[in-house]
Formats: sequence, C-alpha cells, structure tokens
Amino acid sequence: MPKKKKTDMIEIDPLLAPYRKDLERRMEYYSEKKKELLGGESSLTSFANGSLYYGFHCAPEGWYYREWAPHAQKMSLIGDFNGWNGESNPMKPVGNGNWEVFIPGRESLPHMSCVKVRVTADSKSFDRIPAYIHRVIQQEKSSNFNGQIWNPPCPYEWKNDRVKALRRPPVIYECHIGMASEEPKIATYEEFRRNILPYIQKNGYNAIQLMAVMEHPYYASFGYQVTNFFAASSRYGTPEELKALIDEAHGMGLAVFLDLIHSHAAGNALEGLNYFDGTSYQYFHEGGQGDHPAWGTKLFDYGKKEVLHFLLSNLKYWMEEYRFDGFRFDGVTSMLYHNHGLGECFD
Repeated sequence: MPKKKKTDMIEIDPLLAPYRKDLERRMEYYSEKKKELLGGESSLTSFANGSLYYGFHCAPEGWYYREWAPHAQKMSLIGDFNGWNGESNPMKPVGNGNWEVFIPGRESLPHMSCVKVRVTADSKSFDRIPAYIHRVIQQEKSSNFNGQIWNPPCPYEWKNDRVKALRRPPVIYECHIGMASEEPKIATYEEFRRNILPYIQKNGYNAIQLMAVMEHPYYASFGYQVTNFFAASSRYGTPEELKALIDEAHGMGLAVFLDLIHSHAAGNALEGLNYFDGTSYQYFHEGGQGDHPAWGTKLFDYGKKEVLHFLLSNLKYWMEEYRFDGFRFDGVTSMLYHNHGLGECFD
C-alpha cells in the first residue's frame, strides 16, 4: 500500500489548505520527537514499558521497587511490613534519577500490605504514595491514603476476547460507576456489572465510556483530579471486580473506553505527583505555567521525555492490564493550547 502524504488531510478538508505549512511543520516535529523518544526502540509500544520497570515487581527471589525522583537525596520504602521504619529498607540511586530497593522473599510484602515511600530532599523528609502503585486505599476514619500491595494468590482469568471492531458507528453510553445506583450511596463495580450492563445492551448501545476510574481522593471532582494514574479507584471495589465488569461487557459485544485524564493532575502532594521528589517541576511545568488557572490543578510538562514515558506507559498499562479498548481524552484544548482554550470560541 503506498505511503500517504503528510498533507492528505487537506484533500479531505480543503479549508485546511491555508495552514499547509503549519501542518507540515507539526508533522515534522512529531516525527523528530518520536525518533528522539524511541532511541534504539522499534516502536512507541516498546518504549511505553514504564510499568514493567517502575513500581513493585514480585520475582521468585523477592520484591523489587523502583522510582524516578531526580531531586531526592535519600529514599526508603516504608509500610506496615516493616513497622513504617524509614531505616529498614533504604533505596539506592541507580542513575538517571532512578532509585531501587530489593526486599528478599516473596512473602516479605504480603498481599494488601500498606506502603509509602519516604523521600528526603533539601534536607527535609516527607512521605509519598509510590507513583506507579496499582491500588490506593483510604485509611479507616481518616482523610489519609496509603498505597497498597495488590498481589492476589489467584489472578483474574479472562473469559471473553476483546471487541475487535464495532459493526457500526459507536453508540457510547457515558457512565460513572459510583453514581450508577438509584440508592443514595456509592455504587460498586459488581453492582454496575449486574444491574447496568444489561440495561446498556438492551437499549442498543455498543460501547461504554467509564468515568472516574483512575484514583482520585476528591469524589466531587467526578474523577477529573487524578492523583494515582495506575490505580483503579478502590471506592467501587477491587481490580478483579473491574476486570470482571470489562470482561462481561466484552462478552456482550460492548467496547469499553476509559475516560482518561492526561491534561492535568490533582495538586495534592500527600497522595499525588506534586512535590513527589520535593520539586513542583518533576512531572509538571515550573511556576505559573504549571498551574491551570480555572481548575486549580497541575499541568504536565510534555516536553520532558520522562513525563511522556510515564503517560504513554499509563496508556499501555490500562489497555494490557484491564483490557480497555480505547480512551476518551479529557481536556484536550488544555493539552493543545497555551491559553488552555479559556475564553476562546472554536466554532
């Protein structure tokens, strides 16, 4: 098949013709950035493997935990497994701002253990939730959150294949798991699977878009102020229950899209990415450029290779771990424009 020209979109939409040079320049920048990111890798898929290196990984000989925190002076893993002792499991720098610790024994970090990482920067120590953690829970009778080791003895076994292609244009049912109940409570993944999926299928939809799945401590944000990008919200149940929901939707012929928030992040430091290594500019722009004027959130610095690695790895993680079929990107104007689309008319 002949390779399409970079400006074929102009043939589709002649109104774009006056912007031909700008479009070509953007495509050239894209190609250059992609080449820079890949280095020796063959594709963005092979580049986006952050979750296979960072975070917690159980090996036959024990557990490895790795984190990127370039400004940190010291780091140590703490949790109920070591009595929250910052001296028990110090991490060592391994280059390029990365830190690592090995904990011998597969049982040293039991399933559902609570963990955090203690960071020392600028001679001050503070506790953070690991950036690649897969589960975060709220402490009982408290507003504080902990990371949680999630390593169940029996991993979820998938029963249905993905929806490879929709037989007709998508008819998408946008939904919020927690609000999918007629009772005045936060609904669960299980309740949604049992009660709402049949309703969606019966009414002729062929796809669902799940809101508020990525962990967020402020429930009233509708899931749009994410703190933990690799964690499915524990408010609604377990990771296995979310997988069962997606699996059953696929069995009904429904594609499942994740409402994805990569345009910004919650400004929280105790639970989120802000000031993770003691700086406001590790993942975000420095100063006022890193603050969204309307949302009160932090803005990712897409110019950093490490940030793109984090976000692209996040996409791959949700597609492979939970078998989401695709994404609805929130806040795209904020990602594209320096003015975030505020006060602009796009008609």
